[in-house]
Amino acid sequence: MANEADEANEPVTNGTVTTGTAENGTAVVVPARDARAADPAALRPVRPTRRPPGRSGRLVRLVAPLATLAVVLFGWWYGSVRILDPDRRFLLPPPQDVARVGLLDGDNRAELLGGLWSTSKVALVGLALSIVIGVLFAIVMSQARWVEHSLYPYAVVLQTIPILAVVPLLGFWFGFEFRSRVIVCVLVAVFPIITNTLFGLRSVEPDLHDLFSLYGAGRVRRLVRLELPAALPAAITGCKISAGLAVIGSIIADFFFRQGDPGIGRLIDIYRQRVATEQLLTALFLSSLVGLVLFWGFEALGGFVQRRRSSRPH
Repeated sequence: MANEADEANEPVTNGTVTTGTAENGTAVVVPARDARAADPAALRPVRPTRRPPGRSGRLVRLVAPLATLAVVLFGWWYGSVRILDPDRRFLLPPPQDVARVGLLDGDNRAELLGGLWSTSKVALVGLALSIVIGVLFAIVMSQARWVEHSLYPYAVVLQTIPILAVVPLLGFWFGFEFRSRVIVCVLVAVFPIITNTLFGLRSVEPDLHDLFSLYGAGRVRRLVRLELPAALPAAITGCKISAGLAVIGSIIADFFFRQGDPGIGRLIDIYRQRVATEQLLTALFLSSLVGLVLFWGFEALGGFVQRRRSSRPH
């Protein structure tokens, strides 16, 4: 009898979990499938863990671009040396000739690096102004739909206007030196920052807006603590796009504004007139290198922001 009584008092384990006793002393039993609902600790969200890239993944990321570059250089050399006739080889000199004339020659190297520095200054200042103007415009448009409907069409029109048709007018209005070149960079590079930042500000989940409204958060607090952090990855993506556009705008301005320090754009025009293909190709590579460095900088910034967001407790 004692054994039967002990068995009767034991908690049921075949698919049920005992959670307590009622006032009359009987046990309250909950099905096992509802045990997670009865345990508050079981309701904690489980963050998905992302495995860091292993050694093989990092090796592939390093080797793959280098292998592609080797293939391109070999194809370039083969087309110049094996396909083109010697009297037409000036159209596409082999890579070793480009490096020897454009980089190893002291006079040419000094001229190209001077032009690169002038172009880089214009691109950096124009990109910085584009970021400030683009983020401010996106913030203003995100605060009210009527403001967005009033300003966004003109941002689109600004993007669709042929920049080559506007550049002469800018020279007449603002002169032909550094200031006009910066304005051209801003006109070319500001639109992706506006659109991406506005998209990030608009993509905040409605539940989070409701939570901030529940705690009585004002417009400024909501913007600083919720919308801007949520829009940061999209804004960085816009900056990566605009980085290359700022370099392009600086080179376009160099073609037209021939006062002040000569940039890469003016040197490219000079080399074109001289049919100096080695210096021309070197100038193109150096200008693209500036855009790549800016892109990689924003890429690193985006990775840092993503790691900070992933490391925060939810």
